[in-house]
Amino acid sequence: MRHGIGLAVKRCVDIAAALVLLLVALLPIAVIATVIKLQSPGPVFFRQERAGRFGRTFRIFKFRSMVQDAERSGPVMSVKDPRITAVGRLLRRTSLDELPQLLNVLRGDMSLVGPRPLLPGTCRASEVRRLDMRPGMTSLVEVSHPHLLTWDERMRVDVRYVDEWSLWLDLRILLRTIPVVFVRKDILDLPRV
Repeated sequence: MRHGIGLAVKRCVDIAAALVLLLVALLPIAVIATVIKLQSPGPVFFRQERAGRFGRTFRIFKFRSMVQDAERSGPVMSVKDPRITAVGRLLRRTSLDELPQLLNVLRGDMSLVGPRPLLPGTCRASEVRRLDMRPGMTSLVEVSHPHLLTWDERMRVDVRYVDEWSLWLDLRILLRTIPVVFVRKDILDLPRV
């Protein structure tokens, strides 16, 4: 079913849900954008190249949670990194920094559910199957206590998601994501070394 009707239904659900969520979130998006602009100079959105389905790159959108051009100084290695703005800490803890990814879903770069989008070249040969599905705003890893998993374990969970994918699995992941969003996130997602 993955290569036929199932994926078509998945895409239709993505479009419908992203449209509804964007409409519902218009006011919060406007407020967040205003606060970001007032708190620090620079753009409202952070954009970065990520690996999409079949390894094709796309530009991911997030609310900017750090000072302008912070990524030039290297990755964030601490939740107390001074480059993270006060509003940025709140956005990261609540996952609100990821709201603009609904635009990526509408554009077809991403799905609501799928392996999280990584920087290009991050996957090893044994992990490339994770790119057989569109990357997602949430994933099986995200609802599996990712802070307890090593990078290699996360990649294995992503490959397992691709191998076992079904609409029912997506629904279960979406339902499990709801409480995860409301849990305070002070745990840093360190880059692969």
